[in-house]
Amino acid sequence: MKSGDHAAIDVPESSAVAKGKAPLIGSQREQKSGVNKGLGIADFLLRLGAIAAALAAAATMGTSDETLPFFTQFFQFEASYDDLPTFTFFVIAMALIAGYLVLSLPFSVVTIIRPNAVAPRLLLFISDTVALTLTTAAGGAAAAIVYLAHNGNPNTNWLAICNQFGDFCQTVSGAVVASFVTVVVLVVLILLSGFALKKR
Repeated sequence: MKSGDHAAIDVPESSAVAKGKAPLIGSQREQKSGVNKGLGIADFLLRLGAIAAALAAAATMGTSDETLPFFTQFFQFEASYDDLPTFTFFVIAMALIAGYLVLSLPFSVVTIIRPNAVAPRLLLFISDTVALTLTTAAGGAAAAIVYLAHNGNPNTNWLAICNQFGDFCQTVSGAVVASFVTVVVLVVLILLSGFALKKR
């Protein structure tokens, strides 16, 4: 070996550098953790709003009842949510969604305390997707019945009943609106979870 030659030593690249990613320094890690913590706080607050909307939908539909002031000896004209299986399903589904959202609050708190934890965020992402499916199904089915109640269907001789049961129709319509508010909040929650998982 000549004196002018230099021995070359191969140093393996770290996995982060090999993938084209620079390792996070302390300030970057703290900034990333701060963003995730902010997402966790937003998640918790949105869940409180979704609980309120789901409970309002279930309670409003569950108390929908109207009896017309005129009746005969044999008939009393009354409209109630339990006269229609779709509305009964709606009440059960929205009550289940409200219960799920209450149970999900501790996991949401974990995402605030441990903003970089993946498992609770992934669990919420999957569970919220299932909850969104159930809420959309209940709200969509109830909306179809409310439409028929308002407009009827001449082709099948289904008469609109909202001309007679105005208060009942107004109440069930409000319940359907509250369910779609729950749908919107669940969509936002899923987007937040997806964004938080991507940030990791």
